[in-house]
Amino acid sequence: MLLKFTKMHGCGNDFMVIDLVSQYVKLKSHLIPRWADRHFGIGFDQLLVVEPPQSPKADFRYRIFNADGSEVEQCGNGARCFALFVRDKKLTNKKHLIVETKGGVIELHVTSNNEVTVDMGIPTLQPSKIPFEAKEQAISYNIDINGQPLDISAISMGNPHGVTLVEDVNTADVETLGPLVEGHSRFPQRTNAGFMQIISPSEISLRVYERGAGETLACGTGACAAVVAGRLRGLLEESVTVHLPGGSLNIVWPGEGQPVKMTGPCKKVFEGRIYL
Repeated sequence: MLLKFTKMHGCGNDFMVIDLVSQYVKLKSHLIPRWADRHFGIGFDQLLVVEPPQSPKADFRYRIFNADGSEVEQCGNGARCFALFVRDKKLTNKKHLIVETKGGVIELHVTSNNEVTVDMGIPTLQPSKIPFEAKEQAISYNIDINGQPLDISAISMGNPHGVTLVEDVNTADVETLGPLVEGHSRFPQRTNAGFMQIISPSEISLRVYERGAGETLACGTGACAAVVAGRLRGLLEESVTVHLPGGSLNIVWPGEGQPVKMTGPCKKVFEGRIYL
């Protein structure tokens, strides 16, 4: 059979998006790495799946699979693409959407200029719920990387993040440190590793080594986690522009107990069909 799909990106973080509301396919995880291959497949960082909701209060269910086939809890850049996709495919005409994810319920709002604001929910800081192994909650933690201490902030935005402050993102050793932080034993479900340079209280640069995908051009939940980390350290203002290799996002976080809101662009690249 033929499966219809759409290729999209948010700040260069790219996705294959499939509608399993109007077409039926039994998704097999071993196919995902083949589709994700940039030489022999479609090529993407994550596969996004639109499904009917499980709760009557939600509009859709949103599932995210990394390029290696592993299912993850949340993807902020993908959420923005998801909102435009379901409207483009006329699965809804709503501009405000309630969407179920593995990491919890999120709210999406399509703006007048076709950007999308995502209510990413309240960040989780309690170590056991991130999950991260620590005796008590702290603003930052020292983890051991090959015998050397590395200071990180541990945060969940529906998925786990370890954020490190660096002098310059362009010279940060993301290629080496990224996989070591991602697979660190104190993150029992692995983590996304963020490397943040503070330019001013309202502006940062960020590179993210994503769990199961490697370094990507953008990571929405990573941008949120970085701003939370910077705010907790007293280094950032409530509204911050986050510059990623693929583009910029605006992140707003009033403080503890409040949700993080992310606004940014997303684009359709092409549509296609693939034989199963």
